[in-house]
Amino acid sequence: MSRNYKFHNKEGLYFVSFAVVYWIDVFVREMYCEKIIESLTYCQKEKGMEIAAWCIMPSHIHLIFRAKNSNPSDLIRDFKRHTSKEIQKTIVENIQESRKEWMLWMMERAGKKNSNVKKRQFWQQHNKPIELWSNEVIEQKIDYIHNNPVITGFVTDVCDWKYSSAKTFAGEKGMLELFEL
Repeated sequence: MSRNYKFHNKEGLYFVSFAVVYWIDVFVREMYCEKIIESLTYCQKEKGMEIAAWCIMPSHIHLIFRAKNSNPSDLIRDFKRHTSKEIQKTIVENIQESRKEWMLWMMERAGKKNSNVKKRQFWQQHNKPIELWSNEVIEQKIDYIHNNPVITGFVTDVCDWKYSSAKTFAGEKGMLELFEL
């Protein structure tokens, strides 16, 4: 793994993005997004994840977070491992998933290219953590996260994207509790 893709300051605030293999649009189904929300909530309550901003896009996720227990790498690793298993299981069990065979085949294909994977790979391996060291950089990343669905053309207002912290920033009730910066 590149030195650039590591969490150097264990107490730091980080921006991370991680994507599904081959940028598969998994998170166009509400049930898969809910698995992410459930897992993030669990990480907040049980593993010391403090989330400042977030957004689930169709093929990837953005987070600004810090780890109360000074273990950001472990936290993201465990989150990705758990959500990988849960979402794949949900895909397999979803009788209404029209793309099931194709998605699982793509995940198997990715898994065959990775010696660390036994069957299927869900997430791309890198997280690209960027430590946020100033208020200006933090604001840039929050704007990037919240504007991602707008720039992509999915919505015209940041608050219209359901799976994002933009509503919380606008003073409305969001899906996840956020810590104040």
